[in-house]
Amino acid sequence: LRNFSGNFTLDEMKRAVKLAHDSGVKVYVTLNVYARNSEEAAIREYLSELAQIAPDAIIVADPGVFMAARKLAPKVDIHVSTQANTTSVAGAKFWRELGATRINTARELSLEEIAQIADKSGVEVESFVHGAMCISHSGRCLISSFLTDRDSNRGQCSHPCRWNYKVVEEQRPGQYHPVAEDERGTYIFHSKDLCMIDHIPALVGAGIDSLKIEGRMKGVSYVATVVKAYREAIDAYYADPEGYVPRPEWAQELTRINHWNYSTGLYFGFEGDEGSNYDNARPNTIHRFAGKIIAVEEGVTTIQVRNKIMAGASVEVGSTVSYVISKGIRSEERRV
Repeated sequence: LRNFSGNFTLDEMKRAVKLAHDSGVKVYVTLNVYARNSEEAAIREYLSELAQIAPDAIIVADPGVFMAARKLAPKVDIHVSTQANTTSVAGAKFWRELGATRINTARELSLEEIAQIADKSGVEVESFVHGAMCISHSGRCLISSFLTDRDSNRGQCSHPCRWNYKVVEEQRPGQYHPVAEDERGTYIFHSKDLCMIDHIPALVGAGIDSLKIEGRMKGVSYVATVVKAYREAIDAYYADPEGYVPRPEWAQELTRINHWNYSTGLYFGFEGDEGSNYDNARPNTIHRFAGKIIAVEEGVTTIQVRNKIMAGASVEVGSTVSYVISKGIRSEERRV
């Protein structure tokens, strides 16, 4: 999916890394494509440029890209992507011995399995705790390639798992039947979204070094809301581990963003259809991201609108101030 989001130019990357480092923020660059022969030269050139920009780590899945990164950017840490499907202590040790400083665990692991890897592998562990989950093991899916010629392993997934499917019997062409009886059809491949905000002590106790939030093609409002909730939860836990209790407002904030039904994925074992979203149900989002303030001049606020806004609607600005829109809105950059 990132393939359609527009990447940083190298100059933008350089300025972004400097800005982040000046603010005490780390930058990891994702380079987890499974490369083809024709792309080797471009990847090597890109890695050489990244070595000069010096991000804190490069996230890699392809062994060939991994070895090129070791050679061309030796001072930059390498993190192994979840796409590499690391599911065991032995697999984690393999990457550590090649020079990886961190592995992103496969999404199909239980919390107990992740804890074993963290305890015995001798390498940092990062695990997904929030966001969309691919129904295929570690995102290694070919459905998108077959149906839409968009390779999910190369940043182009069309999410066919979220389409409505029916079956047809060979001797009865044209007679289509839902796989499950439901007036809305069936969505046999579709997983629920992951949400572990209520389980911070268990995640920390498992020895996970970094909590990963899935955010491909997500907007600034989504990222800010999710990161804020988990940052506050982590800080609250470390401030008082014994007295820690999840705050209701964290989970409430996470219902306000665009999401599918939440679950704990496979962290606590597979419980029937807990991880699958068979009816494609999406809960009502409390808030929509209305827009972004891009200028304030002479008492007039210019907003880049991201969702439909009607006269009379109540708009929350930031997290504390509410206004009611009293006039009509027009044009791409609209004034209220």
